[in-house]
Amino acid sequence: MSQKRTALITGATSGIGEATARLLADHSFRLIICGRRKDRLEQLKRELELKTEVTTLSFEVRNKKEVSAAFQSLDDKWKQIDVLINNAGNAHGLAPIQTGNVEDWDAMIDINVKGLLYVSREVLPGMIKMNQGHIINLGSIAGKEAYPNGNVYCASKFAVDALTKSMRIDLNANGIKVTAIHPGLVETEFSLVRFKGDEERASAVYKGFEPLKPEDIADLILFALTRPAHVVVADLVVFPVAQANATIVKKDL
Repeated sequence: MSQKRTALITGATSGIGEATARLLADHSFRLIICGRRKDRLEQLKRELELKTEVTTLSFEVRNKKEVSAAFQSLDDKWKQIDVLINNAGNAHGLAPIQTGNVEDWDAMIDINVKGLLYVSREVLPGMIKMNQGHIINLGSIAGKEAYPNGNVYCASKFAVDALTKSMRIDLNANGIKVTAIHPGLVETEFSLVRFKGDEERASAVYKGFEPLKPEDIADLILFALTRPAHVVVADLVVFPVAQANATIVKKDL
């Protein structure tokens, strides 16, 4: 393995993905940062390349052709990917199954499940050829426990949990580590997207307690990546202290 590992991060333009990119840059990982928003990608690249080598890929993870074309565009020096962080994901809406929006369902399944699969399919052949690598999939407590009105979002994150377990089995013979990290409440753009730009409703989710920060999850990702070669952090659930499970949160309002 080269001294500097190359890590590819999806959803790197905000939240957990951006925090992870910044932390890994501080620890000398070479970075392939991915996202839809080219302006944010380029700004982040300008900041991080003062510390490490960085390149960008802009594509929609839900679009198989865009994913394939993006990976084909990589220069040869970037084709050896040691670490894949499947971070891109979304929640759209919070409604009972009987009144859910079909477009919201499609977006969550396409991005959270298909997107993870499309990107992994591009990276895995190289890892298999090297007989080493590390995949980290960002799940959610919603992938461990269903909650009211979470239905399709929960289903998509249950799928991430199942895919992570299956990857670990299928890739066992190739020496590839597979990790899942399942956060509870993290203050990011997550709720703003879920509530379609309603800032008041989104901010209310995090009032009355101290939620996790993107940097907290980035720190756990770095921890998983820096364990000894014979150690894999397989499955990790993390909450803020105020949270007990998917639905119980102590709030001082």
